[in-house]
Amino acid sequence: MMQTEPKPERSLAEWVTFSIALFILAIIISLVGYIWLNEEDKPPILSVTKKQMIREIDGKFYVPFEIVNTGGETAESVQIIAELQIADKVVETGEQQIDFLSDGEKEEGAFIFSQNPRQGQLTVRVASYKLP
Repeated sequence: MMQTEPKPERSLAEWVTFSIALFILAIIISLVGYIWLNEEDKPPILSVTKKQMIREIDGKFYVPFEIVNTGGETAESVQIIAELQIADKVVETGEQQIDFLSDGEKEEGAFIFSQNPRQGQLTVRVASYKLP
């Protein structure tokens, strides 16, 4: 008849290590659950603003802009259009495309015009996007 050896008792170090690992696992599971329960399925909310500083270099006018996604979902293929009107006539247009913009993300860029945007009305707007 075989005799089984009694299992050795766990040491204090093993219990402390096990408790810490269990605590970390509980925190991770709680955070994932919290994010999952509080996640809002809002569509992308895109806003674009042109910055006040227009630079002139070699007869070209650089108009910087910033776009922000304050919605809940990621937007792909974001198209931004700028139109320069002088004397109620569109004289120049520009177009930018941002590959993707996730929730809370900001991107910056610039439109380049050959005519001075200060001499007319410059409109910068988001034209379209698609969902991933």
